Amino acid sequence: MLKRIISLLLFLPLASIAQGWLPMGGRSNSMANATVALSDAWAFHHNPGALAEVKQQTFAVSYENRFLLKELQSQGFVYVQPLKTGVFSVGAQLTGFNLYRTQRIGAGYSLQLSEKFSAGVQLNYQGIKLPDNYGSRNTVTAELGFLAKLTEDWKIGFSIFNLGRAKLADFKDERFTTLMRLGTSYTFSKKVLVTAEVEKNVNFALRVKAGMDYQLRDNFYFRAGLATQPIELSFGFGYKFKQFQCDIGSSYHQVLGWSPHISFTYSRK
Repeated sequence: MLKRIISLLLFLPLASIAQGWLPMGGRSNSMANATVALSDAWAFHHNPGALAEVKQQTFAVSYENRFLLKELQSQGFVYVQPLKTGVFSVGAQLTGFNLYRTQRIGAGYSLQLSEKFSAGVQLNYQGIKLPDNYGSRNTVTAELGFLAKLTEDWKIGFSIFNLGRAKLADFKDERFTTLMRLGTSYTFSKKVLVTAEVEKNVNFALRVKAGMDYQLRDNFYFRAGLATQPIELSFGFGYKFKQFQCDIGSSYHQVLGWSPHISFTYSRK
């Protein structure tokens, strides 16, 4: 019990940052979550505007063990369905344990507005559950995202989570996370992709993040990333087999340690 209490106290500042939002997917984790300009199924959790470029029906699940603490486990899933016009998506995220749990369930719609510009919107039903003495809180939040394709190799993405600043508690006017992300991705060759972004939580310092995705072989990928405020290093691997993809990664906090992440993706042709 003492170990659990100490662990949660250590995690408290980071938990405040993530109330209502966490990045998902092994690929994103491996690249320091500098993925607001990437167009894969996990864009549901990073930038709904980028989902407009997903052309295949896709289902994906993920699991993270934050700082190797069972109390800080996160599970997520995504389902993406391209339509005749636009892309429909649903997804969810569950984090924590019986004394502290957050959840988010949402649906979104993304649309290619022009050859070089796409946008997406997402509505989420999310909440936080605390012990009986503190109760729970549920609300609806909205997310908006954009993706600009400047050239075939260069993209810029922007997203804002919790547009309406949904309130968590009247005490000290506490609210769910409002997060803004602006980033870019550049494909140097068929094998090398580099990303960079800035992330601003309205209550905390600006984070700068960068990531790299390198194709070692036809179906095998190596990834790495770096983030600031706090400093976190990350790396991981990905493997594609026909319609399936497995991504494994981990970030490392110099005080709190490792956070391994794994995800599986299935794309239907």
